[in-house]
Amino acid sequence: MSTAGPLGEYLRARRELIGPGDVGLPANGRRRVPGLRREEAALLAGISADYYLRLEQGRDRHPSAQVLDALARALLLDAEATAHLHRLGAPVPTRRPARRPERVPAGVRQLVGAWTETPAFVHGRYLDVLFANPLATSLAPIFSAGVNLLRAVFLDPSVPALYPALTAVAANAVAGLRAQVGTETDDPRLTELVDELTAGSERFRRLWARHDVSARAGGGSRVFHHPRVGELELRYEKFTISGTTQSLVVYHADPGSASARTLARLAVPAVPG
Repeated sequence: MSTAGPLGEYLRARRELIGPGDVGLPANGRRRVPGLRREEAALLAGISADYYLRLEQGRDRHPSAQVLDALARALLLDAEATAHLHRLGAPVPTRRPARRPERVPAGVRQLVGAWTETPAFVHGRYLDVLFANPLATSLAPIFSAGVNLLRAVFLDPSVPALYPALTAVAANAVAGLRAQVGTETDDPRLTELVDELTAGSERFRRLWARHDVSARAGGGSRVFHHPRVGELELRYEKFTISGTTQSLVVYHADPGSASARTLARLAVPAVPG
């Protein structure tokens, strides 16, 4: 990490993603770097250019809530990104508690394991799959205990054939990791994972540099191209497991749809031929 710290890095990354036209400013000729100039961001936030520079350079790391709100408006941050900005600007504990190995609660394991017609798995703080039922693994081998989803998405050569919309999947995975780790970007395990992916994937480097965040909980849809049963369009729901940094991901098809019938076929083990 640079000396700018998490807050400074985030401000710079978000500033560089906004063009003058996005905020009603004239372009003023050619620009050597993308996005807003620092003085423009400062003007929009109603603070001095010198103070904004101090924030980006990490010389002031804990601005007031009012300043953070003003910066969020200037940088066009949504509610989730604004909350992340406030976390980055808050004082951090001088000493963080040691992290224990992630273990899926027994009740959650029992519940997920009992779903024979619903793919479901649990992942941890660093997007490691901690537990998966057999149908989830049949749907996608990367949904197997011990697999790191981020490493699979960016480094596993079999994944592009599984996800037709891999671009969106990759972006969501990176933003999800940012949301999971929050302000603890100096975490040794995170540093190791980011270094590995930065060295191995240009796409990861670009996405990590954006500093996007997305919520742990939520939902959406995914299209899978399965080698045995063909294409499935599935919805997914993502739930935070209380008292942990773990998330439960559940896939399901619209009732009566072609994907529901295909998923039912996938739930029946293949007969060796």
